[in-house]
Amino acid sequence: MNVEEIIKTEKKLALPVKTMIHFALVSNKIREAFACALKPYDMSEQQFNVLRILRGQKRKPANLSTINERMVTKMSNTTRLVDKLILKGYVDREVCAENRRKVEITITDKGMEILSELDEVMENTENELLHDFSERELKTLNQLLDKF
Repeated sequence: MNVEEIIKTEKKLALPVKTMIHFALVSNKIREAFACALKPYDMSEQQFNVLRILRGQKRKPANLSTINERMVTKMSNTTRLVDKLILKGYVDREVCAENRRKVEITITDKGMEILSELDEVMENTENELLHDFSERELKTLNQLLDKF
């Protein structure tokens, strides 16, 4: 990926500028690929993330705060995401018996089924995006990204 060609500039970019543009371009490419993979399932990347978080709870309920803390993309509209997943039958929401101010969210069997299907779709998408990288290169890339 040649940044200068993509943004159509003849000017030589300073390395920090080029690096940040590179990050933005790669991030957009990844988001587009994920959105494309999830579109046939009428699922957003954030909804998929919520389902994965709830699966990780191993059938224990989570509250909105817990979900928001664990989101890859932090956002304030977690309630809206959960509402959409409830309408699809993928999650349930109940008021906690011990503390009526606390709302508990759990993944349903239907949510587990769609997530299982989506796991394969997303793994294939990740493999397509990363097919030009060796395992060694991916380890190095992750080490470099860890510096952030």
